[in-house]
Amino acid sequence: MKKYRIEIKWAVIFIVMSLLWMLLEKLAGLHSTHIDKHMYLTNLYAIPAVIVMVLALKDKKKNYYQGQMSYMQGLVSGVIISAIIALLSPLMQWVISYVITPEYFPNVIEYSLETGYHKTREAAEAYFNYKNYVVQSTIASLVMGIVTTAIAMIFIRTKKQAPVFQGNV
Repeated sequence: MKKYRIEIKWAVIFIVMSLLWMLLEKLAGLHSTHIDKHMYLTNLYAIPAVIVMVLALKDKKKNYYQGQMSYMQGLVSGVIISAIIALLSPLMQWVISYVITPEYFPNVIEYSLETGYHKTREAAEAYFNYKNYVVQSTIASLVMGIVTTAIAMIFIRTKKQAPVFQGNV
């Protein structure tokens, strides 16, 4: 367990950041008054999500691998962080859906019907509900975490040092 302490720490930090983001969205009215802007502004969540993952990988490199981390070591660490987040996604989604913003699903269902995004209430309700969002958030957290890690590790990994020329000057 100690081997994965950094991954667990950063998965918890990621979840707290995500819950705070949802609270911010709610306070900004993106789940009610300004629900028409939600579809666009919620994508800004990617910025803190990437930052948290990069900080996690840098922490692992510095404090576990003493500054020398290969691409594969970082990828494994990122996959573990992503898997922990995915495993906790149903609980996180429950807190979002039933504690932070219980009005979101009714509001977005009405908005999707008003705008014609969904043609029937049944279709809107089938899409905008806790169960569907649990599936989406679980899969998305795993896939996006792995993709983010795969890209970030290109820059974070320890690059092999080029040999220093020791010849005559």
